[in-house]
Amino acid sequence: MASDQEEDDFLGFSDDEGDGTNSDSDYDDDEATQSLAQNAESEVNGHQIWDFEQYQEVPNLNEVPQEDAYECEVEKKDSEELIYGTIRQAVLKFDYTRQTIRKIWQRAVEQKAAMDSYLCESRYHNCARKRIQITYESIASIGMGDRTSIVDLARMLHLGPTTVWRMVKRKQIKAHSSPLHPGISDECKVARMRWVLGLIMDYSIPNDPTYYSMKAKSRTKIPKFMFMAAVARPRWGQDGQCEWDGKLGIFPFTYSVAAKRTSKNRVKGTTETKPIKSVNQIATRAMLINQLIPAIKEKWPPHEGEKVIYIIQDNAKAHILQNDQEWQQHYKQDEFTLILTQQPANSPDCNILDLGFFRSIQSLMHKKMPKTVEDLSGAVADSFNELHRKTLSNVWMSLQYVGNEILKHKGDNNYQLPHNNKKVLEDEGNLPEQVKAPRWAVNECIELVEANQ
Repeated sequence: MASDQEEDDFLGFSDDEGDGTNSDSDYDDDEATQSLAQNAESEVNGHQIWDFEQYQEVPNLNEVPQEDAYECEVEKKDSEELIYGTIRQAVLKFDYTRQTIRKIWQRAVEQKAAMDSYLCESRYHNCARKRIQITYESIASIGMGDRTSIVDLARMLHLGPTTVWRMVKRKQIKAHSSPLHPGISDECKVARMRWVLGLIMDYSIPNDPTYYSMKAKSRTKIPKFMFMAAVARPRWGQDGQCEWDGKLGIFPFTYSVAAKRTSKNRVKGTTETKPIKSVNQIATRAMLINQLIPAIKEKWPPHEGEKVIYIIQDNAKAHILQNDQEWQQHYKQDEFTLILTQQPANSPDCNILDLGFFRSIQSLMHKKMPKTVEDLSGAVADSFNELHRKTLSNVWMSLQYVGNEILKHKGDNNYQLPHNNKKVLEDEGNLPEQVKAPRWAVNECIELVEANQ
């Protein structure tokens, strides 16, 4: 512990100071301050240090700048008074107002009078109102349907939407809906890499890898409606005009039947639309042959070259394979050759529909508020047709960016879905027509796939 005399020598005080009274030197310094303020414009070139309002707010200072300004004043202090011009030099050196420098000095004088050492820490961050704290239980107790958006969650928590939005920005709340990261094995990683490598043009490897041009009741009481959606990448002309929107159609798994008896909803004999309760391979095969193939033949651009079309499916058990006997009788029609392919197992991030297309049309469908099966089918079809073709094109490009992430992570799915600011790049005219795959990732994945064959 340092003695009181040593502390006095460090602070620059003499033995007769510390009683809190104003000495003659204090008044002399005030007079010198006023004279300096009057002649500031002529004495200081380019430094308008006194050009402040009388009641200007003192800036918040952390510990280090306050301590530096105080030590500067201590060095310029005589045995009994501050040397003439000390405050002015501190203002020029640290770019503070005169009020700030004087408050630092007065605080040191007051603390010395109380026989205390000078403490320069600021309590600024302990001020203002406290942040609202939300517990995990308060959010978990809210139903999933009541917290699907920031506005809904804020209403259930009795808070403002901006407050909840700030919590999301501070990462206190994280949005979570349907995860695209299921458990994945080494065999699945190799299959994912092989699948993405199959989307890259063979002649572009290894120098310039490029992707192919890919244009609240009980749940048992709630009917389940399933649709089969078919889309391709939109085609754009040289002038930027859309030549084909890429929408082949969306087909509901429903059937029509006449009402057997009269009820309050309809009379006997009225035709009703009901969902197919079990969508199995029989229903899927019939939908592909009777709905999808005619839609492709009708809507596919006639100016396309070789009409070999790959139909990518997920790995649902209801889907059929290319070697299905009945499908083999229909997959070649006129100039078209239709080939069924499956995406890798446990890979919903490789499905173009799950990457954003279904969510886009679902947001449009919910605004129509359908009440019946007929209304629901019509609302889904209208939303499918209303969705802008550029949104579909951007989702196809997202699939290629996801393929890059799969290659970079050696087939793993431990990555965040990439957001590449496609709208900004399009406005700037820098949006690429085809995504380039990283050459180093392609070469490494080729070696891993060949080693596991």
